[in-house]
Amino acid sequence: MAMAKRSRTILFCFILISLFLLCSAQSCNNYVFASNKVFSACNDLPYLDSFLHWTYDPSSGTAQIAFRHAGIASPRWVAWAINPEGKGMVGAQALVAFQKTDGTMSVYASPVTGYRTQLQKGDLSFGVSDLSATYSNNEIVVFATLELPKNTTTVNQVWQDGPVLNDSPGTHDLSGANVQSMATLNLLSGQSGTTGTANSKIRSKYIHGVLNAISWGIMMPLGVVIARYVSVFESADPAWFYLHVTCQTSAYIVGVVGWATGLLLGNKSPGIQHTAHRTIGILLFCLATLQVLSLRLRPKKDHQYRLYWNIYHRSVGYTVIILSILNVFKGFDILNPDDKWKKAYIGIIAALGIIAACLEVYTWILVVRRKKSSGDENSRSAMKGTNGV
Repeated sequence: MAMAKRSRTILFCFILISLFLLCSAQSCNNYVFASNKVFSACNDLPYLDSFLHWTYDPSSGTAQIAFRHAGIASPRWVAWAINPEGKGMVGAQALVAFQKTDGTMSVYASPVTGYRTQLQKGDLSFGVSDLSATYSNNEIVVFATLELPKNTTTVNQVWQDGPVLNDSPGTHDLSGANVQSMATLNLLSGQSGTTGTANSKIRSKYIHGVLNAISWGIMMPLGVVIARYVSVFESADPAWFYLHVTCQTSAYIVGVVGWATGLLLGNKSPGIQHTAHRTIGILLFCLATLQVLSLRLRPKKDHQYRLYWNIYHRSVGYTVIILSILNVFKGFDILNPDDKWKKAYIGIIAALGIIAACLEVYTWILVVRRKKSSGDENSRSAMKGTNGV
C-alpha cells in the first residue's frame, strides 16, 4: 500500500510539472526574439497558433510590430493585417510573408480589395517601413513599423495563413479557425476584443491536450505494461495489482477531466468540427468507464467465470490503449504544437514499446523455464511413486 501511495504522488507531480511546462511555453510573455528585440506588449491570438508583439507611440502614431505564426511544418504563407474600414478581410491592409523554394523569404504589403484576392503586392493606406521576415524552428516572424493616424487607440486586426503554390500564396481554408481569425485590438491597453475568452480558450486547448496525452496516451499504456509483465514475478504479488489499479484509476480520473474539457471546447466552437477526434474520445470514455465498473464484478482467481472476465478485461483494455494513442496523434494534428512535443511523445511511446518487447521475451523465457522445472518435478514425483509400488 505504501508503494501505491508513492506512485500516486509521483504521477500527480508529473502531471503538474507537465502542465506548467507546456502552458508556460505557449505564452507570448516569455518569448525571446533571436534579434533581441523587445516589445512593450503582446497578445496570444486565439486562432492559428499566432502571436502579436508591439510597441506603440500614440503621439506619433508609430507602431513597431512583430507577428509570429508557429507550427509551419510545410510551405505556407502567413499574413497579419489592420482593417481601417471594418471587421473582416475585405479592406484589410496586410503584411504577407512566406519562404520561397530557394530558401529566401518573401515579405511585402498587400491591400485586400475583395474575397478573390491573390494577395498581390501594393501600397497600404498607411505607411510601412522596416518590413522584414524570418523563418526558424517552424515559425515565421514578420517585423514592421506602421505609421498610423495619430492618437489611434483601437484597430481591427485580421491574421491568416494558407498554402504556398509555385512561390505564390494559394487559397486559405474556408472553415474553422481560418474564418474566425479576427479581433479588435487596443494598442494602449493591450486588450483585444476576444482576448479574455480567446486566451482562456487557448489555455483550455493546451490543458486538454496535456491531460489527455498524459492520461490516455502515457499512463494507460504504462498501467498495461505493469499488469502484463510485473505480475509474472511472484515476489511482486500483490504489489503489481495495486500499482496497476492506481495507475489506471489515476489515468481515468485525469482523462475524464481532459475529456470534459474537450467537450466544453467543442460547445464553445460550433464552427469547428473534429468528428473523428470527438467520436474516439467519447468511445474511450465509455470503454474506460466500463473497465472501472467491471472491477467491482471481478471474480476470485478460482471462480469459474474468472477466465471470461479476464478475456473481456484484456480485450477492452488493449482496445482502449490503441484508440488512446491514435487519438493523441489526432490531437497533435489539431492543436499543431511545436514539433518537440510530438517528438517527445513519440519517444515516450517508443521507449514503452521497447521495454514491453524486452519484457515480453523475458517473461516467455521465465514461463518456459517454470513449466520445464514443474515438468521435471512431476516426472521425479512419478518416478518415486513407481519405485514405491
